[in-house]
Amino acid sequence: MDLQNTNTNVEGKELLNHGKTLRLHTGNLVNRNRLKKKCPGSPSEELRDCIQATLSDWLSTAKPTSTGFPDTLDCSIPEATDAITPEEREEVKISAKLFLCESGQSAIRDAVETACQTLAVSQLDSVIIAPPGPVEGDGRSLAHLQPAWEELESLVRKQKIAAIGTSDLDKELLEQLYNWAQVKPSSNQVNLASCCVMPPDLTAFAKEFDIQLLTHSDPKELMSTATFQEAMQEGAAGLSATDWRLEWVLRYSVIVKSRGIIKSKGYLVSARRASP
Repeated sequence: MDLQNTNTNVEGKELLNHGKTLRLHTGNLVNRNRLKKKCPGSPSEELRDCIQATLSDWLSTAKPTSTGFPDTLDCSIPEATDAITPEEREEVKISAKLFLCESGQSAIRDAVETACQTLAVSQLDSVIIAPPGPVEGDGRSLAHLQPAWEELESLVRKQKIAAIGTSDLDKELLEQLYNWAQVKPSSNQVNLASCCVMPPDLTAFAKEFDIQLLTHSDPKELMSTATFQEAMQEGAAGLSATDWRLEWVLRYSVIVKSRGIIKSKGYLVSARRASP
């Protein structure tokens, strides 16, 4: 049995019991030895391990503030932060993929602003969006994508993001988005698990309109509500997490341009307690 979990700080648990919003930052996974020793089999397993480990570490030291129990909990490990200095900024590229677990334009703005604050930058170089899946029975459509894309365009105009991209669009939907959008998609991710070879029509369209085609191995649903609740309970033994809901997950990577190496990568997670 994990002694750290059995010795979880009682005050930390009280914070969780009173909190309404949870903001979790894994810190730099390149440096987190505990997670480096374990090679997760999938992005979902990696995220689950990160939530469990970060929550466990945070709970061991968390204490209420002088004003009592805050509504929003900042669950991060101080020494694992990932701030980029102004001197470093020109030397690195910051890329992010945003997984929306619930529809809502405010979640996109919230996630991007949280990432900028966490990394101490004014702008992310690129953001790829993975919107929540359509309601059962409905196919993905331009109308389904438009609200999220309009919010991304707004963030480009505010210079919070330099370039925006999509995930898992076929040629027809990518063309519809391209023709409608004011800020054109700079990239489209394709899951090679469902498509071993890039479709020729998608490749031709992307080449004609200078859209970069990238590959990924993320599942359609990065993390279900049930799995998130299990990860919370693993990180905080004895805690009931059944009323917590995942809002969004942002995975970022900071790459040194000149050497092409990953300087840091991590996850930012936002969850809220469902109203009774």
